[in-house]
Amino acid sequence: MSSCFCVWSKIESSELDCNKVLPAATVLHSPRSQAEILKSPNLKSFSFNVLRTSTRNFRPDSVLGEGGFGLVFKGWIDEHSLSAAKPGTGTVIAVKRLNQEGLQGHQEWLAEINYLGQLHHPNLVQLIGYCLEDDQRLLVYEFMSRGSLENHLFRRSSYFQPLSWNLRLKVALGAAKGLAYLHSPDAKVIYRDFKCSNILIDSNYNAKLSDFGLAKDGPIDGRSHVSTRVMGTYGYAAPEYMATGHLTERSDIYSFGVVLLEILTGRRCIDKNRPPNEQILVDFVKPYLISKRRILQIIDQRIDGQYSSDVAMRAAILAMKCLAREPKYRPSAGELVKALEHLQELQKASENCRKEPVRKQIGIKNSGCRRPVASNGGRV
Repeated sequence: MSSCFCVWSKIESSELDCNKVLPAATVLHSPRSQAEILKSPNLKSFSFNVLRTSTRNFRPDSVLGEGGFGLVFKGWIDEHSLSAAKPGTGTVIAVKRLNQEGLQGHQEWLAEINYLGQLHHPNLVQLIGYCLEDDQRLLVYEFMSRGSLENHLFRRSSYFQPLSWNLRLKVALGAAKGLAYLHSPDAKVIYRDFKCSNILIDSNYNAKLSDFGLAKDGPIDGRSHVSTRVMGTYGYAAPEYMATGHLTERSDIYSFGVVLLEILTGRRCIDKNRPPNEQILVDFVKPYLISKRRILQIIDQRIDGQYSSDVAMRAAILAMKCLAREPKYRPSAGELVKALEHLQELQKASENCRKEPVRKQIGIKNSGCRRPVASNGGRV
């Protein structure tokens, strides 16, 4: 469900790669018991044989992607009997199979089940079930037909077309809603691995968060943070978390800011193929926030002409607020949702205004083009 991970044994490594994981995760110890899995009426227990048959024996041409957990395969099941179905019939599923020689193991597999088995929201990927049989560990998800945001932003191919500006706003808003739910009193979960490869897109371009192997329960009993060893993905992880191991909801907000910059610029958070002063995206964009004109210079050229300059500028400023050095100055996930909803309104109003001269030419009555008023006094 996510891009290929490489493991960092030391945070201090000088190699820059935003697909690197910090640091090595738990190695699999088997066998383990079903008793570790929290009961959920929505989760189905699959046999290994059913999943093997549904994926055509895990054939290479069924592979959808690869992550630190292992390969992800496309499969088909009968939605009523949950038995394997012929390709092209029944319900399409995504089957993630644990690589027994990999570095993400049983604890991450278990966390994925126990979080997604209990949490339900339109902007979280649906976990259908799992398989725990001998030393085999697999997870079964709804199939997300358009793959990851990472593919749409960075992969150059005929299959993955660059997302339009409006779709980028839609995906950003959907991801923010998923994060706001995780941070809400109903869930109280810190995601800890918010990044482009973990944002999946369905056929209607709805964004859903996936991969909960690194998620943690938020602080309780009035505590300000959760202390944990540093894990996540280099380039997305908040600097204060990397330095201290203190994890808060605002750690996720920093990661959201990095992703929002990637959405705006079409650049990876860390790209060693660029000139030295452009390799770290967060550092590269800061000088461009001096003026509106300079901000527009870093917007992805593939979406030129699609966005309102005012909206793009506000989106860039919102991203930088998420990246504030002091966590307390970052917006909450709920505030992100409101800000992005307002940006959508501004973009729609701008498009209506651009259409107004055409409407007048063909005799359509004035539609009342005016800029919407923000509920927060006009500030993003």
